[in-house]
Amino acid sequence: MEFRQVHDSMGTVNIPADAYYGPQTQRAVDNFQISGIRMPRPFLHELARIKRWAAVVNGELGLLPSELAAPLVQAAREIEAGRWDDHFPVEVYQTGSGTSSNMNMNEVLAARANEILTGTRHGRQPVHPNDHVNQGQSSNDIIPSALHLAAVAGIRQCLAPALEGLAATLQGKAREFADLPKIGRTHLMDAVPMTLGQELGGFARQMVLGKARLDGPLQRLAELPLGGTAVGTGLNAHPVFASLVIAHLARETEFPFREAEDHFEAQGARDTVVETSGVLKTVAVGLGKIANDLRWLASGPRCGLGELKLPALQPGSSIMPGKVNPVIPEAVIQVAAQVTGYDTALTLAGQGGFFQLNTMMPLMAHNLLESISLLAAAARALDTRCVAGLKADARVCRGNIEKSLALVTALVPRLGYDRAAAVAKQAYDSGRTIREVVLAERLLMPAELERLLPPLDDAD
Repeated sequence: MEFRQVHDSMGTVNIPADAYYGPQTQRAVDNFQISGIRMPRPFLHELARIKRWAAVVNGELGLLPSELAAPLVQAAREIEAGRWDDHFPVEVYQTGSGTSSNMNMNEVLAARANEILTGTRHGRQPVHPNDHVNQGQSSNDIIPSALHLAAVAGIRQCLAPALEGLAATLQGKAREFADLPKIGRTHLMDAVPMTLGQELGGFARQMVLGKARLDGPLQRLAELPLGGTAVGTGLNAHPVFASLVIAHLARETEFPFREAEDHFEAQGARDTVVETSGVLKTVAVGLGKIANDLRWLASGPRCGLGELKLPALQPGSSIMPGKVNPVIPEAVIQVAAQVTGYDTALTLAGQGGFFQLNTMMPLMAHNLLESISLLAAAARALDTRCVAGLKADARVCRGNIEKSLALVTALVPRLGYDRAAAVAKQAYDSGRTIREVVLAERLLMPAELERLLPPLDDAD
């Protein structure tokens, strides 16, 4: 790889010859080779979107010459489209304000704008990364603003539709199996009968509520810190700069973004991000519960519960021929665990809001956006690769009910609790069904027993 030497106030640094970024980015790369995990691409694309509208507004306000604003707008659009993703090497673990990522963006935008203007991508003229690209902004207000935009986009465009789709598929399956009786289970023990439709309907309602829970954080993510600059006072920003930029963002995204009511709260705390992560964790818990129940209900195929049949997607064992595992539910369960871990780290990061600035924002951006992405992918996989192909073993479902001792619960109003308990014990000890014991002991007339315990249709 060829390098070029760049001199600035901090000395000399070697930068890849074809890189758009400059010395501040290179120093961040040199100093923070910790994980290899770069900042999320959606976050960078939204940061470029804000920079684009900042250039437009600064041009409209007469603060940025039009001949510089136009190439900046073009460069920002290219970054938003992912054209220059390789020129953003800064890792998640960097300075806590996200200044390294902000300057990475400023340098790439300036270099690309200069290339458009002069044919040469290097240098800081005529477009300067700080004086022009970063005009009216600070890392301290634009980084959290970009995070809010990226989170809103991820939830609206990916996660919410995925949860809605999964809920609809579960609702469809609930209708399909609305009349199929099965045994309920509490404490992992047999309970009273229910239908498979009721069970799946409960799962569907979890996902409906999960999507609804996102509405509250979305309303608060609409508040953007942009305009507060360094500490919330708005120093060096035009009085209407932020409101105009945010108005453009709201129109373009068709979402009611607005300027923060209190810039000191908006920059000193990241409570809304913590809240959003907490809701994502709740969704993850729900997905994990559904996935776990599905794999247990499908356990077997001959020595488990066996009430459900999941789509067979791949061989399940390198040593046991014919074994097929519940791969999608198990993948979803792992996603749920990861999102829960991300939330724990993000919660601790939320406590990093000392005085006028939270200094753990890159970590928060990574964890929040990764959680959104993981949950959306997991919900889609569970929907299309598992639930959509779900089948039931009606014979097993009905057979489990007939064998269950919990059937005696329906006889309590007629026999009383103690006598019913004795019937259950006698059935257990003898290996007979509740129905067989009641008839043998002549505790109820056959017609009355049939009314209390209607016989099940054995048809598949």
